[in-house]
Amino acid sequence: MAAFWTEPDYDDHELVELVRDTASGLTAIIAVHSTHCGPGGGGVRFWHYADPADAMRDALRLSRGMSYKNAMAGLPAGGAKGVILADPTRTKTPAMLAAFGNAIDALGGRYVTAEDVGISEADMTAISQRTRHVSGLPVPEGHAGGDPGPYTAQGIFLGIRAGVAHRLGRESMAGVHVAIQGTGSVGGGVARLLAAEGALLTLADIDHVRAAALADELGGEVVAHDAIMAVPCDVFSPNALGAILDESGIAALRCAVVAGGANNQLARAHHGAMLAARGILYAPDYVINAGGIINVTVEYVARQRGEHGSLEEVNRLIGEIPDRLRAIWQESESTCESPDVIADRMARRLIGRG
Repeated sequence: MAAFWTEPDYDDHELVELVRDTASGLTAIIAVHSTHCGPGGGGVRFWHYADPADAMRDALRLSRGMSYKNAMAGLPAGGAKGVILADPTRTKTPAMLAAFGNAIDALGGRYVTAEDVGISEADMTAISQRTRHVSGLPVPEGHAGGDPGPYTAQGIFLGIRAGVAHRLGRESMAGVHVAIQGTGSVGGGVARLLAAEGALLTLADIDHVRAAALADELGGEVVAHDAIMAVPCDVFSPNALGAILDESGIAALRCAVVAGGANNQLARAHHGAMLAARGILYAPDYVINAGGIINVTVEYVARQRGEHGSLEEVNRLIGEIPDRLRAIWQESESTCESPDVIADRMARRLIGRG
């Protein structure tokens, strides 16, 4: 693995730490991009990387994205991310989670962790036995916290509706064709919300059985996971892993809007301009997918006061996502700069790097 500061995704991160615990077998990376707006908030990803350098790139990119996401959402949190390097069998043990919790606690609150890919609410509970700097824990019904997936899906759904209104001039989702990549907690939640409003759905997932079951449930269609980007549709909604919008991916698209929850959808910065050149409206991922971090941040801040987080506050903040997207799109159109450039500039000003 090359020195992290030579990586193209290194962006003057405040802290990048390699965590090794030989007793448990834990290898992890914690990257804190910025604490300008508060403690670095961001989930921990449990994933097998064929090349460890990919884990470092993920940690650097995802932590920077969290800085931007939290700032744009108006949260009292900076940006950070954890990555636990899983073995090929994705073996996860209580000892590994305990060691990761110890590493977080040693940072004294600079990093607050939560769920991400491969991590469950039960894992968060286990980590919380070692540190209080954890969010996304089980909470009584009607309060902020718990699984962030449904809240992420809620914000994406609202963002898709805003994109459809902005680009297609349609105020209803009835009859709007949405192709959804990824049918897990977030993508599945988005699909159910869209189906309830009459959208036409085409679904795909690397787990074809899961996608087919959801298509049967919602009356949608299912295609192979490697065919979804070329489906003719109104909206393409990526809700799996990132970096799919590269030269070949963008060339394959047959849609008017890209709006989904996957992190770091643009493989590289210039791909935003490529989308714009094709006339495709892009919803910057860290703006549209902020619902989950909004939920767990409201939970965490309230818990530090010995209180339960307000679900009304969560819903209010998620409800601001469409307005934020509209402001980005309007400035994009007035400046002829792509939406990702506009969003990045806004976010960097908010974290004191503008």
